[in-house]
Amino acid sequence: MINNFGLKVFSGRTNVGLAEKIAQILGDPLGKVELKNFPDGEFWARIDEDVRGRDVFVVQSTCHPVNDSIMELLIMLDSLKRASAARITVVLPYYGYARQDRKAEGRVPITAKLVADLITAAGAHRVLTLDLHAAQIQGFFNVPVDHLYASPVLMQAVRKLPCDPREFIVLSPDEGSVKRVLRYQKKLNVNMAIVDKRRISASQVESANLIGASLEGKVALIFDDMISTAGTVASAARTACTVGKAKGVYIFATHGVLCGDAIRNLREAPVEKVTITDTIPLTPEKQIPKIEVTSVAELLADAIKRIHFNQSVSELFV
Repeated sequence: MINNFGLKVFSGRTNVGLAEKIAQILGDPLGKVELKNFPDGEFWARIDEDVRGRDVFVVQSTCHPVNDSIMELLIMLDSLKRASAARITVVLPYYGYARQDRKAEGRVPITAKLVADLITAAGAHRVLTLDLHAAQIQGFFNVPVDHLYASPVLMQAVRKLPCDPREFIVLSPDEGSVKRVLRYQKKLNVNMAIVDKRRISASQVESANLIGASLEGKVALIFDDMISTAGTVASAARTACTVGKAKGVYIFATHGVLCGDAIRNLREAPVEKVTITDTIPLTPEKQIPKIEVTSVAELLADAIKRIHFNQSVSELFV
């Protein structure tokens, strides 16, 4: 069944490049919106075309600067709601605050839930997102959530590696990533190993042991949902080479947060290549030869079309 209201994609300012790719695939230019900052730091938005009765999708990664990105998104949603859009779907390629998803100690917030409530209250009817840090965050929203995985896109990058697939072994950088990494292990039909990670502090990680299949003479493929400071994946790569005697290491991650010492850690790590997606823009100062970016635009555009035409999105949940 085709909706009787037209599809339109709008973008905030955090990831215009990805939004433009999505709009191009869908065959329609981005919606016209004026966004600006007042001298005192307040945000302002105006939708510069008619959206009454339309099916609207707003693309905004809530990445650095995280709080500004979220506030800009909320103001855009309120503008679209007051402009009488029939349905507003928030497309969150990267969901900031996702790691604050539980009370690990007393008297702390569950900020991932708070942000979900804000997005819903601002006018979102639906959310489309990619590789949440914890799948249960879907339950924080009081509207439908379509949670996609970037594995099809990253698997394309794996198949382009200049290596014999028979030499591959999938490596989980820590115990917490095992469930996620198992998806890739099953797709590749290869053996798997796990890094026994010992954390020194919130920013320092020491990895010393390997559990599972032998890495000796193998090419280790490390998969993670995000690379933040790169401490975990860099340590896992060193462990793969020094303890496991792997002959090569490749890293694949959906979200390239790349904050703090991430670039230095990746530059110094014994890694052939780091593949991330464009859920977060890779700024010029972070562009090093080791890092390769692959796009999730087609995956998101496909999901947007399915949502608009009321078709199943579950086929994309792989």
